Amino acid sequence: MGIRLKRVYDKPAKSDGHRVLVDRLWPRGLTKQKAHVDEWLKEIAPSAKLRKWFAHDPDKWEQFKNLYAAELDDQREHVKQLGRAARKRTVTLLFGAKDTEHNDAVALKEYLMSKVK
Repeated sequence: MGIRLKRVYDKPAKSDGHRVLVDRLWPRGLTKQKAHVDEWLKEIAPSAKLRKWFAHDPDKWEQFKNLYAAELDDQREHVKQLGRAARKRTVTLLFGAKDTEHNDAVALKEYLMSKVK
């Protein structure tokens, strides 16, 4: 499965393939033209309640991943859509967070790698 991760603020590259923004909120200070986003799949992002609770606190990371996975279980169509796309070409999950290790895109990639065959 060809899934990559990248901050939406980083320079786009041809090797990114299909660029999918997976944040519920549009990144601050970034125009749609500069973002070079092929698809904005905000429906697959964590709920506002979960996002606010987590607040990118590394101490909550494991619990966040479990709670987010439960939300993703209810987003089967979007999960299948990403899985199908990743089997055909490289898909880069874009995120706005400064923390590149503890964010929804990292958790989503882990989820996709474990669930989508």
